[in-house]
Amino acid sequence: MRGADKSMQQKRPRYRVSGLVVAPAVTFVLMAFFAWGLFNRDEALPSAMLDKSVPEFSLPPVLGRDDGLSTQDLAGHVSMVNVFASWCVPCRTEHPLFIELAEIGEVPLYGINYKDPPEQARAWLDELGDPYTRIGADRDGRVGIEWGVYGVPETYVIAADGTIAYRHVGPITRKVLKETIMPIVRELKSSAPEKVAQ
Repeated sequence: MRGADKSMQQKRPRYRVSGLVVAPAVTFVLMAFFAWGLFNRDEALPSAMLDKSVPEFSLPPVLGRDDGLSTQDLAGHVSMVNVFASWCVPCRTEHPLFIELAEIGEVPLYGINYKDPPEQARAWLDELGDPYTRIGADRDGRVGIEWGVYGVPETYVIAADGTIAYRHVGPITRKVLKETIMPIVRELKSSAPEKVAQ
C-alpha cells in the first residue's frame, strides 16, 4: 500500500504560481482600487468654508484669456466655481457637462485653473472648449488652499451674498448636476433679491 501511495503522490501534478502571473494580477487589483477611489470619493466631504464668505482672492487670467477671477466677480449673483487642471483625468470626464451648462446659460460658471503650466491650460481649453465666464490661474495653489480645495476637480455653488452654499468633491455627473446642484442653484436664485438674482 505504501508503494502505491508513493506512486500516487509522484503522479500528482504540482502547480507553481509564476511571478509572471502574480505581478500583473496584483498590479491590476491595485489599479482597480485606485480607479474606484478616484471616481467614488466622498462627494459630501465636509468643508470649513460652507456657509462662509468666499475668501478674498485675485487671480490673473489663464494664458490666452483676457479676464482673470477675483472675489468681486462672484458677488451679487448665484454662480458656480469649478476647480480644474489639464493634468486631471476626471476633469476631462466632467467637462462636456460644463459645455452644456454654458450653452443653457442658467447659471454662470467660473473656473480656477489649479497648478497648471500656462501652455497646457490654454491647450486644454482650446481643445475641449471653454465654458467658463472667467478663469483665474492659481499657478502656485495658494488660492485653492484658501478655498479648502481637497483635490481636483471640485465644484462650488456660490450664493448671491457671496457665501459658499455647496461643495462637490470629484467629477460632476449628469445625475449630480440635475438632482443636486441645479436644484440648489434654482432655490438660491429664487430666494435672492431681485436686484442680484439672475
